[in-house]
Amino acid sequence: MKSFFYQNPNGYCYNSDSIFLYEFIKQFNLKGDVLDVGCGVGVLSILLAKEFNANFDAIEKQEIMYEYALKNQKVNKTNINFILNDFLEYKPNKKYDFIISNPPFYKVDTHQSKNKIINIARYEHHLPLDKFIERVSTLLKPRGYFIFCYDAKHSSEVIYNLHKKKLQIEYTRYVYPKVYKEANLVLIAARKNSRANTKVLAPLIVFDNDSNYTKEAKSIFLTANTHSIKAIL
Repeated sequence: MKSFFYQNPNGYCYNSDSIFLYEFIKQFNLKGDVLDVGCGVGVLSILLAKEFNANFDAIEKQEIMYEYALKNQKVNKTNINFILNDFLEYKPNKKYDFIISNPPFYKVDTHQSKNKIINIARYEHHLPLDKFIERVSTLLKPRGYFIFCYDAKHSSEVIYNLHKKKLQIEYTRYVYPKVYKEANLVLIAARKNSRANTKVLAPLIVFDNDSNYTKEAKSIFLTANTHSIKAIL
């Protein structure tokens, strides 16, 4: 069934990162309490809520994105508890079995967007990696999973901060735009207090040499079956 997502034409719009993360998360049997951090317009949590019988919370600190998430929940007929709050200040009365996220991970540079909505959604200083992982660790249950994506160039920083908080990477997969290009995204499933070895899954190649989507990329997009509607609410 197709999922429809209203998006602000003047703000940040979801991209393939969220779709690839959705496909990666699907291999885990989501159950219990799930938290989507920085949910934006709700793409990740809404797609997953259609497939898994779990209790979904989703937190977003930008009011305009939160309003779109509420709209998209109605359109897609899902039951998610959307929360308007800053994750670093969020104090729930429970802990989570799964925390999932497509967080802002770009480093500040001279070309960063002056659009506040886009800037908050894209740049890491709005949710610093060390503080982000520290907060995740406090909100996870003892054997809970943290599943997220990040800029592949900062893999070592991610690994270091996860290790500090006793979050062991159990699965990881790198995403490459083309077979001879550098990876630009890493998908990670880390588990609290795990002693399992890390499984490095086969790479995901997005485009072939003719710049067409690969068979796997096409399949992922078809499975997600999303349709974007850019409109002012």
